[in-house]
Amino acid sequence: MALYLITGGGGFIGSALVRELLRRGERVRVVDNFATGDRENITEVRDQIDLREVDITDLDALRPTFQDVDYVLHQAALRSVPRSIDNPLASNETNINGTLNVLMAARDAGVKRVIYAGSSTAYGDSPTLPKVETMPTNPISPYGVSKLAAQMYCEVFTRVYGLETVTLRYFSVFGPRADPGSPYSGVLALFIKALLEGRRSIIYGDGEQSRDFTHVDNVVDANLLACTAPRVAGEVINVATTARQSLNYAYDYLCRIIFGESATTNGHRPIDPIYEPARAGEILHSLADISKARTLLGFTPSVGFEEGLEKTVAWYRQNLGAAKAK
Repeated sequence: MALYLITGGGGFIGSALVRELLRRGERVRVVDNFATGDRENITEVRDQIDLREVDITDLDALRPTFQDVDYVLHQAALRSVPRSIDNPLASNETNINGTLNVLMAARDAGVKRVIYAGSSTAYGDSPTLPKVETMPTNPISPYGVSKLAAQMYCEVFTRVYGLETVTLRYFSVFGPRADPGSPYSGVLALFIKALLEGRRSIIYGDGEQSRDFTHVDNVVDANLLACTAPRVAGEVINVATTARQSLNYAYDYLCRIIFGESATTNGHRPIDPIYEPARAGEILHSLADISKARTLLGFTPSVGFEEGLEKTVAWYRQNLGAAKAK
């Protein structure tokens, strides 16, 4: 069995990776300082993992956690464009300096490969769709800058030191365990929580902005394929579904799931959202070309948008009333 180290393993995506690796019978080590991760995400598997409560910005504390590790799935980050605008220094420290520390520790420990959780925010506000990995990068937020800079560090460590790295550019990941209690959470988690609680959601802009929403199961598949795929060291690969939905469509579909199929008949909604001015640093439209993922990784998204929303709502119905409602 290989030993996988997951930074940010207490987070939404990290904990999904933890559970899938354990299901496959692999050994799992988690590094997390729980600044944004949730201990409850891994409570059910706590006795099956090696948990190290370490901050990735502390290189000396981080180094021992890489001993005997085969693969690193680097998910730890301060996510969210609005958060980065509020506090760009914090995003820089965790996303850039923290990633550099992860790469240093991985290089020195002789790990086989680092899979880095990149971001589609690297593309910026280019109107060209779909987004292809060969397009110029032009981030328009501190978060986008930090994720792109960390990606470039990964590429340099492959070229200069021979450390195999793969950057997976995520597009709008959603699914169970995404924290709906933070204003910096993904928009779908915020919509679901508000609708289940009978509250109005905020949509910034007119709601016609669109995203290539990607269920977390697809992201997990791509990460694990990237660990062992041949001839991918140094590559940057989109991970998405090749479909996009507007925020208005997503909101209406959630209304139908939660309140019934007739919930949005004739344009009427059971709970109307609140429309506020668009926020700085956010793009209008995002859609991925995943030809490279199909070719290099053998990746095919297994969960579509509507199915993913239904699975996600079902999970929140069961779990929101406990810790997630805090």
